[in-house]
Amino acid sequence: MRKLKLQVQMTLDGFIAGPNGEMDWVSFNWDDALKQYVTDLTQPVDTILLGRKLAEGFIPFWAGVAADDTNPEQAAGRKFTDTAKVVFSNTLEASEWDNTLLEKGDLATAVNALKQQAGGDLIAYGGATFVSSLIRENLVDEYHLFVNPAAIGTGMPIFHTLEARRDLALVTATPFDCGIVVLQYAAKR
Repeated sequence: MRKLKLQVQMTLDGFIAGPNGEMDWVSFNWDDALKQYVTDLTQPVDTILLGRKLAEGFIPFWAGVAADDTNPEQAAGRKFTDTAKVVFSNTLEASEWDNTLLEKGDLATAVNALKQQAGGDLIAYGGATFVSSLIRENLVDEYHLFVNPAAIGTGMPIFHTLEARRDLALVTATPFDCGIVVLQYAAKR
């Protein structure tokens, strides 16, 4: 069965964005070791899951990076552009992006069906609403929490919709020179 990995940037105090979606606290000066971590994380992935809000910026951004021969992140842009994507939305009527399917059905049913298909791993990126829904429905198999060296006091959490305790097993805690610590947890089932 395919695994669903979640990769999110978060603050030390547990927010993935400020109260109005601010991301000015994210460390972008990634060192080579962190870049390699992301390469290793995404290498076995053949499907990206996105919420509509993030998809509207994520897909065009990475397509632009992939098309820019002068961009040092072009390989990452190609990976994100060439990988199949599923966008979960209740408002879009059709996908406006290449290599992207639109999913309007029940989140848990759709993700569990994707997990049963043959292929590589799935990875989810997203805003607080989408990620919170994945967590609440217990769909995430691996958490890759990129904890940034910043606390913002208030913002958008992702674990606040849990209806019961969720136990996780720490796999690794890896500090990087840029100040980010990646906490990798596996879901206990």
